[in-house]
Amino acid sequence: MDILYIPVFILLILICFCKADDRLTPTKSLSSGDKLISNGGIFALGFFTPTNSTADSYIGIWYHNIPERTYVWVANRDSPITSSSSGKFVVTNNSDLVLLDSQGRTLWTTTNNITNEAAGAAAILLDTGNLVIRLPNGTDIWQSFYYPTDTVLPNMTAPLSPNNVYYKRLVAWRGPDDPSTGDYSLGGDSSSILQVFIWNGTRPYWRRAAWTGALANAVYQSNTGAIMFQTIEIRGGEFYITYSVSNGSPSMRIMLHYTGMVKFLTWNSKSSSWDVFMEHPSPSCDVYASCGPFGYCDGTEAIPTCKCLDGFESVSLNFSLGCRRKKELKCDGGDNFINLPSMKTPDKFLYIRNKSFDQCTEECSTNCSCTAYAYTNLTSLDMIGDSSRCLVWMGELVDTGKPIGGVSENLYLRISSSSANKKKSGLLKILLPVVACLLIVICIYLGCKARGQRSRKAQHKHKLKYLNGSNRLGKDTELPSVDFEDILIATNNFSEYNLLGEGGFGKVYKGLLEGGKEVAVKRLRMGSGQGVEEFRNEVVVIAKLQHRNLVRLLGYCIHQDEKLLIYEYLPNKSLDVFLFDATQKYVLDWLTRFMVIKGIARGLLYLHQDSRLTIIHRDLKASNILLDTEMSPKISDFGLARIFEGNEQQANTKRVVGT
Repeated sequence: MDILYIPVFILLILICFCKADDRLTPTKSLSSGDKLISNGGIFALGFFTPTNSTADSYIGIWYHNIPERTYVWVANRDSPITSSSSGKFVVTNNSDLVLLDSQGRTLWTTTNNITNEAAGAAAILLDTGNLVIRLPNGTDIWQSFYYPTDTVLPNMTAPLSPNNVYYKRLVAWRGPDDPSTGDYSLGGDSSSILQVFIWNGTRPYWRRAAWTGALANAVYQSNTGAIMFQTIEIRGGEFYITYSVSNGSPSMRIMLHYTGMVKFLTWNSKSSSWDVFMEHPSPSCDVYASCGPFGYCDGTEAIPTCKCLDGFESVSLNFSLGCRRKKELKCDGGDNFINLPSMKTPDKFLYIRNKSFDQCTEECSTNCSCTAYAYTNLTSLDMIGDSSRCLVWMGELVDTGKPIGGVSENLYLRISSSSANKKKSGLLKILLPVVACLLIVICIYLGCKARGQRSRKAQHKHKLKYLNGSNRLGKDTELPSVDFEDILIATNNFSEYNLLGEGGFGKVYKGLLEGGKEVAVKRLRMGSGQGVEEFRNEVVVIAKLQHRNLVRLLGYCIHQDEKLLIYEYLPNKSLDVFLFDATQKYVLDWLTRFMVIKGIARGLLYLHQDSRLTIIHRDLKASNILLDTEMSPKISDFGLARIFEGNEQQANTKRVVGT
């Protein structure tokens, strides 16, 4: 009977000997052919030989549960073990990790400055891919996450300030089979904590725009549905960035490739390969300053191309030489600032703290050397104290762009507002007598008209004051009519930079009124059959429909064939931006979605039943649901069908409408 137990006993002994351990101790070292395996079998650590090498030259960490050998960390990347010797990886009595060659020479080591009183430490490989040196009391005195090579793993927190003791750049491999340090590196900006660079040696290769509050909790989704979360927080005045994944997600990582590309990758078990779901720089003009000074890369085009900022023209056909001003700045009060929305902020800015938007504007407008400024609030980064972020630029603007999605904000650019160049002297001599005669006639005309103009000017100021300061329409306040010239100034002459969207009733532009109030201006298509009075009356009636889930109508404009409506501006744009954008839709958790649904229902109930004027929307869709700063929904375009079909009965329509 005892004989039957002998094979079982031997098998148990073999199992114990074959079981891979996850740690090293001063009494247990790692030699060539050995390896550590994390407790859950996710990662392995050991000696490895790159392709075209003849010996175990390096010690590193790789995925143990993935068939394709993928290295995420290398200890001695610049001190390989020679082919004539073997290596040994040990934990010393001083709690340091040391790599020795066969001659006992140290090729790589940690330095902890721990005394013998803290002896008994172990090096443990965790399921996160982090190799830690842990004291018996559970304190980690060193970890590989603080010393990355070319890879960022989930839950690795990295400081972005070069002044931080744990700040380390990612450094790419020299080549596909050469782990030594390459030319490309990635890390926080040495002159600012607000942006990240890829360098080619000492030259910038790619730059991520300055951090905005919107980046605090970004979400990236792969083609397979795997999700990676980006979190930025501030500790002690310094920025830290962490990437994480949800439970059950496949293996994901960020890697600085030896070609200089930073790649976001996820493991695809179906194809048994790593899928790239995002990478920078993108092809064409995304490389640093590729469009030259005052040029920008327009990523909204089918093929991203270089263009000149408003008020500038190309120096030559070679856009790397940049652009030049069409009219030089005067700096005598004759310069203006135009708003370029959805722009990647340029490099080489001055970061000014403790400023409001108006103070930031003043900071730039009173300095003749200031060419642009940008402002945002960083409260979403949980900053303590000042959360303002005023950026100003002196001189040339380099490495700016208009990205599709991603990081963008308003850039306020200084341009000359001087009149056209002077006429030739000969032409002036001919025109001056004619002009003198005309001036006499004009003076007589202006004298008669001055009194009426002063009255209209007073009314105009009242209207702008109303638009800038009103939070709701007063019961006895008439909806103001705004001058067409003021709308042209507010929208920068309906610039494409200010275009927010386009629908069946017309285009919508972002406008900036005098005083800094942002509005949305809808420029209606010339399809209404109404006259001026009917249009005005219809607008005033619709403006009286007031509900927290309806977009507020602030004013209107009638100019020749132009009919325009001025609405409140909602910064989070429309619901479809979040629903149909893979990087944004996960911002809408279930509670937020439920809040949006209830808000839409309340707005429709008001239009259909509770308002003084029954309105059937007829084109309710995600792009017509706008979201305020609290993600509260507001129905837009609810009165446009009525405006365009003012002669219809409420219960009858003559045509199919909507999308």
